[in-house]
Amino acid sequence: MKKIITVDGPAGSGKEKISKYIAKTYNLIHIDSGLLYRKLAYVLEKNKIKAAEKQKIKAFIKNIKKLSINKNSSLRREKIGNYASVIAKYEFVRNYINLQQRLITKTNSKKDGFVIDGRDIGSVVFKKAFIKLYIDVDVKIRAKRRYKQLIDNGEKSIYRQILEDIKLRDQQDKNRNNSPLVIPKGAVIIDNSKVFTNTISQIKYVIERAN
Repeated sequence: MKKIITVDGPAGSGKEKISKYIAKTYNLIHIDSGLLYRKLAYVLEKNKIKAAEKQKIKAFIKNIKKLSINKNSSLRREKIGNYASVIAKYEFVRNYINLQQRLITKTNSKKDGFVIDGRDIGSVVFKKAFIKLYIDVDVKIRAKRRYKQLIDNGEKSIYRQILEDIKLRDQQDKNRNNSPLVIPKGAVIIDNSKVFTNTISQIKYVIERAN
């Protein structure tokens, strides 16, 4: 049976970077659940469907059997991120994305398993995961990192606005009715607020002790 490691945490906590490291180090396939929400948001926006049009979205996704996990730069635009944040509140959308993730983990692969990051992976999607991690970082540190990322990508941004957007997203994620952001049962909390080498040492200790 393939091993599954879940990596949960709030927006901008570094889940993707951590998951990529785990995937490379331990021969796993990385699945970014946030990317799947963004991919769906991108497709819907391209088809001129607004985030508030629930019934149109519900009808449209019935015809999308499989979402690709391939990345492109358009998915990282703030507009797509905000769209994805809205549709992620819909229960039928979350069920659809959860199904997509489970289907991906059932594919044949030469890798040893999967590392999946998101906000409800260990708490809802893969409750029986081999290892569950929860990434914790102060909101101001997350906002500074996101601001730098956007500037480096050539996208204009204002730190104060980024901070408020992340605070709002945290509030929405923690208080939504469907699959709110929580620390999954049995998860190990990883502090990613300092240098990455410190984060790596925490992760190595957890995974190698479990093995």
